[in-house]
Amino acid sequence: MPLKSVRRFLKCRCLLAAIFVAGAAGAQPTVKPVLHGKHWVAITGKPLAATAGSLTFAKGGNAVDAACAMLAATSTMWDTLSWGGETQALIYNPNTGKVVGINALGVAPSGATPEFFQSRGMTYPPEYGPLAAVTPGTPGGLMVMLAEYGTLSLEEVLAPAMQMAEGYPIEAAQADNMEQRKDILMQWSYSRKLFLPYLKPDNSQERAAPYAGEIFRQPDLLKTLTKLVETERKALAKGKNRKDAIMAAYDRFYRGDIARELVRASQEYDGLITLKDLASWEVKIEEPVSTTYKGVEVYKLTHWVQGPVLLQALNILEEIDLKSMGYSTTRYIHALYQAMNLAFADRDFYYGDPYLPPEEPIEGLLSKEYAKQRREQINWEKNDPNVKPGDPYPFQGDENPFQHLLGQWTSSPPNADADGIEGFQQAGLESHDERFLAGTTSIQAADAEGWVVSITPSGGWIPAFVAGKTGVGLSQRMQSFVLDESVNPFNVVAPGKRPRATLTPSIALKDGKPLMAFSVQGGDTQDQNLLQFFLNIVEFGMNVQQAVEAHMITSYQMQSSFGAHQSEPGRLQVTRKVPDWVRANLQKMDYQVEVIDRTYSPITAIYFDQENGTLWGGASDYGEDYGIAW
Repeated sequence: MPLKSVRRFLKCRCLLAAIFVAGAAGAQPTVKPVLHGKHWVAITGKPLAATAGSLTFAKGGNAVDAACAMLAATSTMWDTLSWGGETQALIYNPNTGKVVGINALGVAPSGATPEFFQSRGMTYPPEYGPLAAVTPGTPGGLMVMLAEYGTLSLEEVLAPAMQMAEGYPIEAAQADNMEQRKDILMQWSYSRKLFLPYLKPDNSQERAAPYAGEIFRQPDLLKTLTKLVETERKALAKGKNRKDAIMAAYDRFYRGDIARELVRASQEYDGLITLKDLASWEVKIEEPVSTTYKGVEVYKLTHWVQGPVLLQALNILEEIDLKSMGYSTTRYIHALYQAMNLAFADRDFYYGDPYLPPEEPIEGLLSKEYAKQRREQINWEKNDPNVKPGDPYPFQGDENPFQHLLGQWTSSPPNADADGIEGFQQAGLESHDERFLAGTTSIQAADAEGWVVSITPSGGWIPAFVAGKTGVGLSQRMQSFVLDESVNPFNVVAPGKRPRATLTPSIALKDGKPLMAFSVQGGDTQDQNLLQFFLNIVEFGMNVQQAVEAHMITSYQMQSSFGAHQSEPGRLQVTRKVPDWVRANLQKMDYQVEVIDRTYSPITAIYFDQENGTLWGGASDYGEDYGIAW
């Protein structure tokens, strides 16, 4: 249907739309209250980690210091990440008025080639174990952020995490996760020792993992963190400045005794990481990408993560009158789903490591004219299960070097059929849904001086391979690579290359000043949720807590970034808040509608009240997201 026809259709529904908008934006009750702060806000995925942020603010730290403390705490708690994972961050610097990106995603180690994995009968790199690991990124990312933009010492920032490594009362969710994954954890001696303290040689025990509420101790990790702090102390004693002292600790992790033990343990179990891989890896401080949506500037990390998907979707939707469609109407849900189809198809083919060839066409992908072309491809009558990547090259004055691959591209890549999925499940791994929703945590921090931080760290989740006496759980991000260029020529595994990850922090500005910081855990659902959160505020006038608690829709049409990379065109999850007649209309439009009590959307966010100069915090009511403000 032409855009003019859509507009005529919408004008006929003005009254109904007004009712929906009023319902979405009015005095809507929330499970959690809005957090109001004048001086600072600290929000993350765990209450104890939010407390670590508040303790750091109380020491006089800025938002970067607090964010680093929360990152250290969540990594120590194995909140779907550990110290060997990866860190992705955006930082608004009030001194420059600019947003900068922190790229602390590890790279594929030496020997990681398509031929290596294919020779072992693999269609994708494995989900778990040493062969799933890229080089650790979180320690480096934390130390570089702290050195460049923080104010406190590494010792001060790591203090809460070190107390937790010494011993903290473990939550039921993580304790039970260890028990459920014990068959995998038993394969690796240091993982077995840490996570399964009650395991008997004959496996006859009632439970192998810790019990909820008992003190969970990590002596090896504590020794590693102590080494970093001791190195900083010695450097300061020798007259080094704060930044250089922190970077001395960085060098010890990546080039010293910690690196040697990490490599030894990995190679003991046939891992590929070498000392050279660790020594040559570095954190990148980079310029993010951005777009404008109705006067709001939205910043994302570039195409080594899926962040530009949000920008592409906003570009597609900007010229559609979403507000007149009405919140959660058939047309609104259809518009969101189709815009996401188009943007995610581009992600699945064009996104990859910007530091290695081939060069991704990000200028064309983020072009408003390209978005117009993609918008005109929307079928307004029904879902299109065969959406393919577009061709953004003409919109940056180039020719597409992979035109020959576009014609044969399919949303269902190799081994993404039922047999492939069954194979992963028989290996004791998660279901497709669990992989698709695979979580991480998210971190938001802001202070009265104007510093704003949004972080989406991940990697090294349970069942993690613990790298010897370091106590560090290694990443599993290798699985996000592909081995076949026909799937994505930009994301084929190679030594020294970053896999295209799902992690995606966000910062929005209005009139050059911070308006929102927002991110979410959830694998391939992340930018789906963040798109809807953003529109909840900008189009439907919700406050930040209403927007994080609002029900979302979830599409499974894009390729999963995990496991067998499965795609399920037309599959749509909605909640019971979507009316029966809307669900019925969606089914008529070729959607396979699933109704669940709550879609996966654990969003954390900070909204900046520019008029009053105050901070509004929002923490999802989905899981354990928690915030503290002052």
